[in-house]
Amino acid sequence: MPNDKGVNMRSELQRIGYLGNTPCTYRRTPMSAHFELHIEQAPLLEAEKRRIGVVRGVQGYRWYEISVFGQENHTGATSFRYRADPLLAASKMILASHRIAFRYNALASSGILKLAPGSVNTVPGVVRFSLDIRAPLDETVETVEHECKQAFAAIARGDEVREVGSGSCPSVQFESAATHFDEDCIDCIKEAGQQICAPDSVAPDSNSDLLGDWGKYMTSGAGHDSVHTSKRCPTAMIFVPCRDGISHNPREYSSPEACDDGTNVLFGAILRFDDLLRKASC
Repeated sequence: MPNDKGVNMRSELQRIGYLGNTPCTYRRTPMSAHFELHIEQAPLLEAEKRRIGVVRGVQGYRWYEISVFGQENHTGATSFRYRADPLLAASKMILASHRIAFRYNALASSGILKLAPGSVNTVPGVVRFSLDIRAPLDETVETVEHECKQAFAAIARGDEVREVGSGSCPSVQFESAATHFDEDCIDCIKEAGQQICAPDSVAPDSNSDLLGDWGKYMTSGAGHDSVHTSKRCPTAMIFVPCRDGISHNPREYSSPEACDDGTNVLFGAILRFDDLLRKASC
């Protein structure tokens, strides 16, 4: 939200008549627990024909900006031998990040690539690209980051570029630690899912991520409100399948049956956790 004219969240809520009197804080509206129902935002449940994802936690992630410096030159007049091409180096770095992340069952993605000066017949002088590293464990994110820095430095020592990030490490733009949800909340969702989706089936081996044909344990790849509520109260999440794994898009869709499954499991999980609270207070 722009703030160059003093505009902020409070002033806008006040302007449209939506500013209330209750402070927006968990201290004024305490929660005994938090259950969040969400589409998966990925294609796994749909592909495996499973109805419910029991979410154990959320991946940790870090965002970086990497700057690669070379030398602007005319593309027709400068042979490969005399080029310092930062785009070629950046491409190798992105490829290296994918290979490293794959080795550790993590993820590495680049969604922003900026070139300067941005001319069709000019070798760029500087390239900046984003790097998003994600994994269920913070230690894995650390390992992938460490190996990427080593790989990027080795690429920078090649013939393509003069320097990377003025000799500094890639700058961290944002960081979110891995989140692990409450075991009681997770069990409440699992039991509710079992009752709703497969009441006559036998509970699976506790060491398996699969929960029979109806569901599976999952780790969310995207961030959610539950990351923040988990710092204040017992929390867990429920996933339902969405078509082609698409979200934040006009094509986002979950069937009425999937929404029905999710709502019923959410209700069942709340009732089970409420029963745990009642027994604990006796």
